[in-house]
Amino acid sequence: MDRQRLVILLEMAMMAALAVVFSQIKVFEMPQGGSVSLVMVPIALIAVRRGLLAGVVTGMVVGLLQLLFGSTLVNPVQVLLDYPLAFAALGLTGLVRLSGREGKKQRIFALWSGLLIGGLGRLVCHFTSGVIWFGEYAPEGTPVALYSFVYNITYLLPEMIIAGVVLSVVLGSASQLLFPARDRLA
Repeated sequence: MDRQRLVILLEMAMMAALAVVFSQIKVFEMPQGGSVSLVMVPIALIAVRRGLLAGVVTGMVVGLLQLLFGSTLVNPVQVLLDYPLAFAALGLTGLVRLSGREGKKQRIFALWSGLLIGGLGRLVCHFTSGVIWFGEYAPEGTPVALYSFVYNITYLLPEMIIAGVVLSVVLGSASQLLFPARDRLA
């Protein structure tokens, strides 16, 4: 295995471990699952730094590890949607690259655009799971789809905003964390 691949795998492992630790530090927790934490930050960071594949794989690893730390298991498909697929979707942040963008405003816009894509991917997974398996929690007379959307956006939007603020600060003060130093690996 060449040195650069090894460095990327090590970065992915560290970001996955950091994401699991951050997921345990909760700002608030929803009654039927979901919480606001910093779990998005390391996954988005590796996705922006190393690209789509690294972000998706890291997210999937985080989702699988989440299963070990207390999860709601209703159905095998629900487990896939709420854990590995939902967190892998955060890796979609890597669809938007910061390199090649000139100026702080363009980079911040690209960063937030990537976070929006990753956050929407995760929302789709949790929303679908909520409609199919957790509709029984919807108040009487409330459409299940509306309930699932409101429930999930209640914690995903604040989490995305927190991640965006943290990563914007990183971009402004320690941007080397978001850009790999390829020349140091040779």
